[in-house]
Amino acid sequence: MKYIIIGAVAGGASTAARLRRMDEHAEIILFEKGEYVSYANCGLPYYIGDVITEREKLFVQTASGFRNRFAIDVRVQSEVIALDPTNKNVSVKNLITGEEYIETYDKLVLSPGAEPVRPPLPGIQEQGIFTLRNVGDTDRIKNYVQGFLKGKAVIIGAGFIGLEMAENLHHLGMDVSIVEMGDQVMAPLDYSMAALVQQHIRSKGVHLYLETAVTGFERTESGLTVMVKDREPLPADVVILSIGVRSDIRLAKAAGLEIGKAGGIFVNEFLQTSNPDIYAVGDVIEFNCPITHKPSNTFLAGPANKQGRICANNIVFGNSRTYKGAINTAIAKVFDMTVATAGVPVKKLKANGMEPLVSTTFNGSHAEYYPGAEKMTIQLAYEQETGKLWSAQVVGYEGVDKRVDLLATVIKNGGTIYDLTELEHAYAPPYSSAKDPVNMAGFAAENVLQKRVQPFYWPEIQELTKEDYLLDVRTVEEFGKGSIPGAVNIPLDEMRQRLNEIPTDKTVYLFCQVGMRGYLASRILMQHGFEDVRSLSGGYRLWDACTTEKDLLRVEELV
Repeated sequence: MKYIIIGAVAGGASTAARLRRMDEHAEIILFEKGEYVSYANCGLPYYIGDVITEREKLFVQTASGFRNRFAIDVRVQSEVIALDPTNKNVSVKNLITGEEYIETYDKLVLSPGAEPVRPPLPGIQEQGIFTLRNVGDTDRIKNYVQGFLKGKAVIIGAGFIGLEMAENLHHLGMDVSIVEMGDQVMAPLDYSMAALVQQHIRSKGVHLYLETAVTGFERTESGLTVMVKDREPLPADVVILSIGVRSDIRLAKAAGLEIGKAGGIFVNEFLQTSNPDIYAVGDVIEFNCPITHKPSNTFLAGPANKQGRICANNIVFGNSRTYKGAINTAIAKVFDMTVATAGVPVKKLKANGMEPLVSTTFNGSHAEYYPGAEKMTIQLAYEQETGKLWSAQVVGYEGVDKRVDLLATVIKNGGTIYDLTELEHAYAPPYSSAKDPVNMAGFAAENVLQKRVQPFYWPEIQELTKEDYLLDVRTVEEFGKGSIPGAVNIPLDEMRQRLNEIPTDKTVYLFCQVGMRGYLASRILMQHGFEDVRSLSGGYRLWDACTTEKDLLRVEELV
């Protein structure tokens, strides 16, 4: 058998290596138009920022190493320019010599990845404007910024890569601005969680311009200028375009393979395209999301590597392993903060006609009495009838990674919030609490699901009227430092003695700092005959973060 793989890095390289392990006698050719076969794509921003100082550590495997270990014919700087499924061959161009030739195959795997979005804005070809996708991009950016270590950098796009680049250029000493067309950073997050991240970014002295569209670039005598709609232009020495990526479907489309509704190559559950002899993996494919059951794609290295293993098994042994889709579990370091997500955010669930329940909790990363505990915020979204977990978002400083992995495992396996209440975790004071933050998030969600507490959410506060009663159950000292306008203060510990002060003919909207005391107050009132009691999810802390960010956005619009 003769196997050809188009594209290396994550999906293609893992497919090729697995094919060799499963079939020692096959002829395997791996084409890669770049110079490198397998490298740590996610580590590139940290090399630019001098956090990773040794360039060679970025390379997982070299072309020669791949040849020697796996006996695979690796051809780098070789671009497949055409695919002929009828005659089962590919046309290849050697990018060094210019030579073009044809190779036949028995089975073919497409793994060309994704390409950065580079909109046709005026001046976008000016020197100093970069996208970051591969090692070549990394080398060009790193060499260029060495001349502007105290200069100005503008990051266009506030996704994961954009924020990582912002952090690393800031680490080099540059004055960094982030320009984002949306009203928040990190689109996979819901707004309330993104607000916490935005506050942290601003605390580092990074300029954050939300709801801001870039209209073009100009080079003047004083340097490069980023033109933005309805704002003053931003001066820049370096511009990083991090607007997003799209699946590179050019070969597949030209060859007549089916392209799906999400813009990727359509594959079945065996990662087989519309042509039975052609498979596809990685950023280029689309699949049914296991949560929404709608066409979806993922641009992450983890799923691509797993797809490669499944794909190779199916090629060698026949279609026996199914790919169940990805829930887009992702994590990023944003300065001192760690941000992680798994599943489908609330806004996208609602866009797909799904109405989740949502709960937000704040807990310590480990036992509060052990030094160094940091607050961690967990938001869960889950089905109202069954409690099936649909998404989890975690923002904090320590231990975020292991919590999102626990939550992602439950989501991927179709678990519920009841599973979270019973998860067994390793506990010692330096690492967790007897009731882990994941357990606590499960308890809070279970209370909502079983109607032991009725939540309301921060945007609803602006809709309250005189017919409603807003109650702050924090201490007098906390109330004095700031509260939600119009709130009455009755501390939780005084509530049983002051029940007569709370109206029974109005809806009681109560809140505390983060939600726990609000829950306790709800239980007291509900069991003393108050019929309509609601507790603010995430408490004053979340409301303050969200409204502060919204107010900043309004002020910037006026300016």
